[in-house]
Amino acid sequence: MSKPFSDLGIHKQLQQGLAALQISEPTDIQKKSVPIVLNQKEDLVVLAKTGTGKTAAFGLPLLQMVKVDTTKIQTLILAPTRELGQQIYANLVSYASFCPEIEIVSLCGGIPIKPQIERLKSTTHIAVATPGRLVDLMKREAISLKNLKYLVLDEADEMVSALKKDLDLIIKDIPKTRRTFLFTATMPGTIKQLVQNYMSKHVVHIEADMATMGHKGIDHQYIVVEPIEKLEVLLHFLNSKEGQRGIIFCKTKAAVNKLAKNLAINKFSSGAIHGSLTQAIRDRIMGQFREGHIDILVATDLAARGIDVKDIAYVVNYHLPDTYDAYVHRSGRTARAGAKGLSITIIQKEEEEEIPEFEQELGLKFHKFKKANAQSIEENNALLWAKKIFKTKPNREVSAEFKEKINTVFHHLTKEELVEKVLANYLAQNSTATTKPQASKKK
Repeated sequence: MSKPFSDLGIHKQLQQGLAALQISEPTDIQKKSVPIVLNQKEDLVVLAKTGTGKTAAFGLPLLQMVKVDTTKIQTLILAPTRELGQQIYANLVSYASFCPEIEIVSLCGGIPIKPQIERLKSTTHIAVATPGRLVDLMKREAISLKNLKYLVLDEADEMVSALKKDLDLIIKDIPKTRRTFLFTATMPGTIKQLVQNYMSKHVVHIEADMATMGHKGIDHQYIVVEPIEKLEVLLHFLNSKEGQRGIIFCKTKAAVNKLAKNLAINKFSSGAIHGSLTQAIRDRIMGQFREGHIDILVATDLAARGIDVKDIAYVVNYHLPDTYDAYVHRSGRTARAGAKGLSITIIQKEEEEEIPEFEQELGLKFHKFKKANAQSIEENNALLWAKKIFKTKPNREVSAEFKEKINTVFHHLTKEELVEKVLANYLAQNSTATTKPQASKKK
């Protein structure tokens, strides 16, 4: 068994679950949080970046504190998005794989509510919920939180900005004697107000080793582009990262849809998620991304909350985020679990003056990425064109007689000669920058 986790007070059954997941060393935030949740009585505020092991930091001690002889909900964990809620639920189930007597339920939106209502009629010790679905269940009187002892607010900074109304309704309806554990990647004024309004006067504040965990391993860069060349510059970058997984963030659902369509046209292995898609579609796209069937995920900020996928090599900010907090959450999708990663932001000239503000506020250093020159962009476009041809499925409706006529035109050419002629035809129709430097060199 893992001695470090036993030193934190985690019992043998949960250690077995961790060992099955090949988790042996507690992270900084787990070392600091677990003993406080287990052994103290105070509320807890934890400031920790994404990828620091927050779920285990509160999940392990709360699993250990479950009283299995009662049928009532003892712990409520609130998450801002379905994806994060489902991820937390899956992690808790994995941790408790050697504790079959603990009953955990997921109460997230996007799926039918009736099965959840039926499930709540059975013993439930821990509920993981999104605020909207929980409020719906409360209004239907399908859930009782009167015996609640522990409340967890995960990624609370997102909940107080986008889901505050639902959060207020929930907090007003649960026992004031509960202990509250709040986890956040940033500490805006709204979080400080929530702590003051809804947590006890005696609150323990801790944070992970932000210097070593938060942005370690992330190379922060930006590219300055003209609006008309933004897509081409992105495609050039993505082509250079072929075979690596990444996430592209857009501000709006419409922008996500438009960019995803352009990536599909250019035959990139990609998918898109945003809040207007059904849960079934979001689950399918996320499953494809997690399993490596697609390499690129295009997403809005809220839809991407809770994405914990290993080996994400890069994050692209296709639009500069509106807030510093959003940048923290976006860039935190890469360089997880000690890996290296790249966070690159594509901006216009007038936005460049905002970069020093991000640096000062977040304590980061951004490096200016040299934009590909016109010739390189043209060559990349030609390469994308060639890949589109390669991935085009044959038209089975073309008659054999017509195909034979086409073959007759090309039959005397070698493969190399055919490629040269087809490429020359493409460049004659589309290229401007590629031919100009070549012409100037001859002079």
